[in-house]
Amino acid sequence: MSAALLLGLTHLHRPSQPEPVWGGCLGLAIERERHGRDSGELRRLLNSLECKQDAYTKSMILHSITRCVYLLESEASGCTNDDVTLVGSMLDDKDNSVKIQALNTLKAFSGIRKFRLKIQEHSIKVLELISTIWDSELHIAGLRLLNNFPLPDFVHPQLRRVMPALMEILQSDYILAQVQAIRLLSSLAQKNDLLYDILNCQVHCNFLNLFQSTQPGSLLFEVLVFAERLSEGRSSPHYRAVKWHYNKQSLHEALFGDDSRLADRLLALVIHPEEDVQIQACKVIVSLQCPQDAGIRPSCPPSHSCFNNGE
Repeated sequence: MSAALLLGLTHLHRPSQPEPVWGGCLGLAIERERHGRDSGELRRLLNSLECKQDAYTKSMILHSITRCVYLLESEASGCTNDDVTLVGSMLDDKDNSVKIQALNTLKAFSGIRKFRLKIQEHSIKVLELISTIWDSELHIAGLRLLNNFPLPDFVHPQLRRVMPALMEILQSDYILAQVQAIRLLSSLAQKNDLLYDILNCQVHCNFLNLFQSTQPGSLLFEVLVFAERLSEGRSSPHYRAVKWHYNKQSLHEALFGDDSRLADRLLALVIHPEEDVQIQACKVIVSLQCPQDAGIRPSCPPSHSCFNNGE
């Protein structure tokens, strides 16, 4: 079996370049791990990353490190913050493929609790990458990493700056990137100091197309969760204590403005073939009808509803 096949790197394969010999050691490393022995494979890969390599080789090394972190648990736990810093330094590489593989490796390390604080230090850099480079694969890798741990408060100023970019990714045509973007936005919508920035963010005039029943169920569900959190957030006493002003092309106006057609889209989703979409659509409808100030949802007065009485 070739090293490329063993590592699942066929998408990176360049026939004109020999395959690195270290890739074929992974199977043996896994076998040694099962017997409680340290193969040293992960350490060898990290050491090789410190050497001067071309972009293709660095990408392959990082991909192999990612697999080792997932598969060789004890060796991965034995790594240090310096190792994570080394991987993080690859985010400054000129080649996007290296950046993407570095993001994937950081995500793998973020599954180990002791490295999370160190990885959080790279949050601002990751946000910078996904907001300045229009590359779907990089967006997916970066957003998956950010969605894998709570973002610290010191990142909030940068989040405000990149909010338009996150909204653009959400409105792109690449489903995997859209799902990751809206998961991050849903999480941020629960932060009181970021809610207005999200609601006042400018969106396309066809934003409500994201609520069409023809969208993939996975995306629809996440969009509906996002809408519910925004609805509940704007109805909270903390948020309602301030008189906010929104621009005409804002997300707030698209979802909750007087001319919004969100109600029509939600009613259509109540009969969606996928049950989780149906349920989430109903939750959004309830949140729109019931302000959250009293904390009592079942008996909210109908005058607060965005739906017409006939609906």
